[in-house]
Amino acid sequence: MAASKLTPTLPVSSLALATSRSPSGQPRSPTLHPEAASARADMGLSWTSKGVGRGTTVLCATAVHGQDTNIQVQGSKWKPTVCVVLVELFNTGTILLGKVAVDSGMFVFSLLCYRSILGAIFILPFALLLESGKWKELDKKALGWLFINAFVGYSLPMAMYYYGLHDTTASYGVIFSGLTPLFTFVLSILLGMETLRLKSKEGSAKVVGALVCFGGALLISLYNGKELHLWSPVIRGITKSSNGVAGGCHHLRGTLLLLGDCICYAFWYPIQVKVLKVYPWKHWSSVLTCALGGLQTCAIGIFLRRDKLAWQVGWNIQLLTIVYSAALGTAAKYWLNLYAVEKRGPVFPPMFSTLSIVFTMVLGALLLGESLTVGSLLGSALVFSGLYMYLYGKAKEIHVNTISCSSNEKLQAQPTHNSKCEDRRFGP
Repeated sequence: MAASKLTPTLPVSSLALATSRSPSGQPRSPTLHPEAASARADMGLSWTSKGVGRGTTVLCATAVHGQDTNIQVQGSKWKPTVCVVLVELFNTGTILLGKVAVDSGMFVFSLLCYRSILGAIFILPFALLLESGKWKELDKKALGWLFINAFVGYSLPMAMYYYGLHDTTASYGVIFSGLTPLFTFVLSILLGMETLRLKSKEGSAKVVGALVCFGGALLISLYNGKELHLWSPVIRGITKSSNGVAGGCHHLRGTLLLLGDCICYAFWYPIQVKVLKVYPWKHWSSVLTCALGGLQTCAIGIFLRRDKLAWQVGWNIQLLTIVYSAALGTAAKYWLNLYAVEKRGPVFPPMFSTLSIVFTMVLGALLLGESLTVGSLLGSALVFSGLYMYLYGKAKEIHVNTISCSSNEKLQAQPTHNSKCEDRRFGP
């Protein structure tokens, strides 16, 4: 799904993470993030791992049909770039429309319910066309993981996101959304899925980038400075809720909710890995996750508010928000991200994630009259810098892993297996 970052959007992560050893001394299985696993499925590859040293393994690609395969990322120079720019524009529109709809009095859980169900409807034809009959492989175990996937990756984080967005501003919310990969990085270290490797350039770049990003977020949260009113808002009087309370009156509460949203998404990525193992069909997985997310938000919403007014949608900004979020913020964003990952690799789309921050800050000030402050500009600059340092380190890490695989391949004297990266010290 996709939201401002909906489930199964292919957000940010790495192709592979170094594995650590379990307490018993056995190496844990390497973990792939969602877009890497999607690329694996699309290219018809299976992954094997071989130990090459203490605490680390190297991932190797093997063709499912018995043919050795070298992974090559290629494609036209401009099409993937256009795709990811469009993704950030769609993301900006989703955030701004969501801010306007929630501040105008729309019940958050009705927005999430309608959006999720409509998103499932938009993705369903592609699932029927490209993965015909694969829904029959769904079992109770897969359904259970999809239910958890929907709750952790959609229902809970998106509810916190929209309530946090109501208490803050659109530009403030999108900056915190950009911190999701850093929370994922920290969580992967705590869970032993990734090692710091401070002595390497790529490891140092990732750690420094994470620290700079967190510093920028703290600056935005704690320091405002002088307000910069560059122009008058185009849309007037719509950022008040139905009871006359303006968004942003509970800044601390909104900040905590946005942080909770980021933490939920950090936990969601490992869950995605498990989902892809028990049910690897990404289109049906997307449809079912959207449908289950819609049922969950509907049940929670009915428990909180049963009056008809909370669930009524007229021909207004609320309906536009629902349709736009489902069509462009879910289906279109999903496919554009998938195309970019297939052509340029999993690190390419996150390199453009800061565009949505710039678009949201500019359009939020222009359309909604949100004020820009010195603190927000300085903090945003730090977030941009830290994010690119982190992504640079991640890209270098992937490059080093690829070179390592190629080197081990050349050292093979008599290849007898399909694996491209067997280490002779440990045997095939």
